[in-house]
Amino acid sequence: MKIGVIGAGSWGTALSIVLAEKNLNVQMYVRNPEKRKVLEESRENHHYLPGRIMPANLKLTGELKDVVQDVDFTLLAVPTQHVRSVLKDIKPLVQGKLAFVNVAKGLENGTLMRISEIFAEELPQADYAILSGPSHAEEVAKKMPTTITVASENDDLSILVQETFTTEFLRIYRNDDLVGVELGGALKNVIAIGAGISDGLGYGDNTKAALMNRGIVEITRLGEAMGAERKTFLGLSGMGDLIVTCMSKHSRNRRAGIMLAKGLSLNETISKIGMVVEGAETVKAAVELAQKYGIEMPISQEIYEVLYGTEDVKRSVYKLMMRDQKPEWD
Repeated sequence: MKIGVIGAGSWGTALSIVLAEKNLNVQMYVRNPEKRKVLEESRENHHYLPGRIMPANLKLTGELKDVVQDVDFTLLAVPTQHVRSVLKDIKPLVQGKLAFVNVAKGLENGTLMRISEIFAEELPQADYAILSGPSHAEEVAKKMPTTITVASENDDLSILVQETFTTEFLRIYRNDDLVGVELGGALKNVIAIGAGISDGLGYGDNTKAALMNRGIVEITRLGEAMGAERKTFLGLSGMGDLIVTCMSKHSRNRRAGIMLAKGLSLNETISKIGMVVEGAETVKAAVELAQKYGIEMPISQEIYEVLYGTEDVKRSVYKLMMRDQKPEWD
């Protein structure tokens, strides 16, 4: 098999190593020549995945065509807000059928589109799948047992992805609810910022349990309104991913919340983390979608106000706790 990879961050690097160690032909696109030179010489992604050496059969290239032409599929591991521009760059390089496996989790600002919808606009001839679920690149790179899910409207591509990525430490399930898998992976990042705020304020397990539980309720509410299946949000790409992102020391979104609770601005927080914080972008689309579909998403709304409004974090907690009393289930 020949597999292309776009995105040399932590997740793109980790999965490239997984595939290369299965003796597959893997080629990773690294646009920045200086970064590519450092990676080629050290064989280690020091910034995103220190300590994990890239196998010799993981090749690097500065040519985008190398990772989209004559490949079985291309792994796309770039931030959500950059997906459209990458696809525009790919469009003149390819003809005929293509297959992409996306691992980004987010919604496009402005259009409010899921990534599969961006593909439908920019590369409608491409078969698309998403890998999502409770997984941090740092742990996959250390070969810690991990289980995720693949969703696609193309059953053959789902099966190919399942077979290709499965190892003794990485187990893949299939899910036919593409809408639900994409929304679960995107929206949990918003709730994880709230979990970090809770930790930063010194609150305990009671608070975080309430936040996560009511968080999955509002995610499910919006998901069902958009055509997803309720059961998806109880699965790996729903509650599973929410748990790991709200609890893990590796979670950028949780770390961002902690810093915000400590008084840092959003810009200071993102600068200090030094990596993309998807939830900070996704929350904008989340509140717009909630308004569009007439869905109550009070946690997401308060996180938006903390990030982009003038709301104080403790005041937001007060507002959530003192909302009108109601039954647990709508």
